[in-house]
Amino acid sequence: MRRAVLDRLARTLDFDYFAFVLTDPVTCVGCDPLAEVPAIDELPRLIRLKYATAVNRWTGLDDVGLLSIATAGHLEQSPMWREALAAHDVTDIASVVFRDRYGCWGFLDLWRCAPATPFTLAEADLLAEIVAPVTAALRRTQAATFAEEHAASTERNPLVLLLGPDLRMRAQTPQTHDYLSVLLPPPPARSPVPASAYNVAAQLLAQELRVDNHPARTRVHLTGREWVTLRADRIGAPPDADIAVTIERATPAERLDIFCRASTLSARESELITILSTGIATREAASALHLSEHTVQDHLKSIFAKTGTHSRRELLARAQG
Repeated sequence: MRRAVLDRLARTLDFDYFAFVLTDPVTCVGCDPLAEVPAIDELPRLIRLKYATAVNRWTGLDDVGLLSIATAGHLEQSPMWREALAAHDVTDIASVVFRDRYGCWGFLDLWRCAPATPFTLAEADLLAEIVAPVTAALRRTQAATFAEEHAASTERNPLVLLLGPDLRMRAQTPQTHDYLSVLLPPPPARSPVPASAYNVAAQLLAQELRVDNHPARTRVHLTGREWVTLRADRIGAPPDADIAVTIERATPAERLDIFCRASTLSARESELITILSTGIATREAASALHLSEHTVQDHLKSIFAKTGTHSRRELLARAQG
């Protein structure tokens, strides 16, 4: 889906490189990147600088931002441009965030390089036109991962990656390679790139720099019905201590939260399905929510319609995996 969006944009906009990143809807931390950058070996540094740069950071954008406009032409105000992108003759970056009332589903950066001129306001308006439909499509894509047709989840032990303060890989547990190969399949004869781990670790560094205070945590769909959660933490005192990134199966509560958001459930509908997931009867759920059984049944009908399910059993099986 993201590749189709990029192909469509390429017919109307000139850009040389891009990063189209799915995010955790609550923490806004990247979890599944699709990117073409000038030097793959620089990826840890690029991601670290992306998270450390406040200018046009996706967490602060309403929809679209142009680096040339945000800095009044002084691109060096952006640490990412100053410390990395200037060397690649980047003349501008168009940044887009895909957010709705259910959460932040992703962001897109388009890089334009010399001799091309900066993006125009008309081009920014064109990007703004795609925000709502692409946001909805990204959300629906996440909702589809809960489909009943998917195979059952595979049991996996928690995994750990050890990164240096510069986000370079130091060590990893044996099965981590297999996990990374599933999440971001590498080209033949190449090792998988732990980009999702770089993102969550970069968010930890952004916290320490007080650039952004979202948790250094992200949830990502792996395969089938399987969702995993990545978390980053220091093994010692910053700024020199290494960073441990843990990868483990998402808890039922973490999974249910994304299911509700991706399915566009209301706050009351989300509350109801959360209570039902504990196994209590519909009558008890009505009492707990101070609602009539009739109202609860109306909420359930709405939930079934939004999630494409037909019974409480099917609904909970899809939500809980």
